[in-house]
Amino acid sequence: MADFSEKVITTAMSLPVVRVDRDSWLYAQLSKYVPSEQAMQAVSSCPASAGISKELMGQIADGVIRNHVGLASAGSFATGVPGGWAVLATVPADLAQFYGVALSLAQKLAYLYGWPDLQDSEGHLDEETRYRLILLLGVMMGVSQASAVIRKVADQMASEASRRIPRQAMTRYGAYKVAKQVLRILGVKLTKQSLARGTAKVIPLAGGVVSGGITAVGLSVMAGKLKRHLEGRDLAMS
Repeated sequence: MADFSEKVITTAMSLPVVRVDRDSWLYAQLSKYVPSEQAMQAVSSCPASAGISKELMGQIADGVIRNHVGLASAGSFATGVPGGWAVLATVPADLAQFYGVALSLAQKLAYLYGWPDLQDSEGHLDEETRYRLILLLGVMMGVSQASAVIRKVADQMASEASRRIPRQAMTRYGAYKVAKQVLRILGVKLTKQSLARGTAKVIPLAGGVVSGGITAVGLSVMAGKLKRHLEGRDLAMS
């Protein structure tokens, strides 16, 4: 099952939607509500330290969540209909699409609540980034160990006013071991999802509706967990 989850996550991370440019995305979101200078300050430091209110961050976060739930649901419906998306109309592709959108959403929420760029200096999703995203996904799934690691790393960044994620903190708090644990738990979840979605596709058209409904509810719940976790950290209130 861990191999299955590895395959799905690897495929998901190859999707264009997962590559989020922190600075341009954050500026585009904040400049809709605050002066350009304040939005630029938030990009160079973090939204909270630039004086962005918790209420505004919550408003933006809710909008981002709604947008991604709609995006994932539309994609799930397309792959849920027999013949939809041609070669992508398979359960693994459907799951990869779902988790691709989830990983994109996770990054955007993290950036909004004070996290620095999760990708490497050249904007690539390297191995280190992969572990970071898996841990955020673990928080979305309600994995307590992942939440504990993310909390400790975030608190260390806040106390040190760090604009980069300290690699040593990832090692110190057992991030890599926990990421592997998240993948194992995800493997079980993916197996159940495969059965549920596969069964839904037996009924033409209705299969797409059921698949889209599962996606909407599932991603909404996952995003809510991550939002609550991130907004309660010092990075979001500094």
